[in-house]
Amino acid sequence: MRILFLGDMVGKTGRTAVYEQLPKLRKALNTDFVIVNGENAASGFGITKKILHETLEAGADVVTSGNHAFDQKETLGWASQEEAFLRPANFPKGTAGRGSNLVEAQNGARVLVSNIMGRVFMHPELDDPFQAAERELAACPMGEGADAVVIDFHAEATSEAQCFGHFVDGRVSLVVGTHTHVPTADHQILTNGTAYMSDAGMCGDYDSSLGMDKEEPLNRFLTKVSKTRMEPATGEATVCGVLAVTDDKTGLATAIEPVRIGGRLSQMTPTI
Repeated sequence: MRILFLGDMVGKTGRTAVYEQLPKLRKALNTDFVIVNGENAASGFGITKKILHETLEAGADVVTSGNHAFDQKETLGWASQEEAFLRPANFPKGTAGRGSNLVEAQNGARVLVSNIMGRVFMHPELDDPFQAAERELAACPMGEGADAVVIDFHAEATSEAQCFGHFVDGRVSLVVGTHTHVPTADHQILTNGTAYMSDAGMCGDYDSSLGMDKEEPLNRFLTKVSKTRMEPATGEATVCGVLAVTDDKTGLATAIEPVRIGGRLSQMTPTI
């Protein structure tokens, strides 16, 4: 199976780039399943129901989130109704929405997608992500309840992300990090067959500070005083992510390569 994961969409620039490129990528890469992180899609903070549906119409099968999942307060009202939307599974019990879902891929395979948030340098500090993963995987093991398993690990510290990858190695198809908005160069297949990348990067303007117009973040570093609300940068976006190929019998990965299309970063189109 061929699984495409795209990193955090940041604002209108990031959304527009994803909506333009995703249909082409699905066709060119012959993907069976697509996941997009949308937690920064609404002006950089959270996601709306309208944006969720636009992302699904563009070709996403599941939209994940992270620490900004509920920045748009309307999300609390619809999160539980939208099966394609995930918030971190380690939010406390009773939080609106779901952290995992079993979704049918284009080729008919059953894909368990789980959204889990790290705790190191993260706010709010949620429940233990390792125990959350243990719970989600026990409820729907790969090879039994699911044909493939993908985890969006939304985290700041690469050390935590790497340890998480090793913790689930051999039990999931792909672990890909989100949140830092900077693509890492460590895409690999771990010892026991799980594809891994510490951070997929963002879908946004890289002439920026993590997708936000650079003037206000720079001002805050220099003066320690906020002048204005941070807004997404509006230059050409780079669509960043990763493509993983899995074995249909085991669900484990056979290949992984990064995706970088458009904008300022060096371009990378998978050849696998």
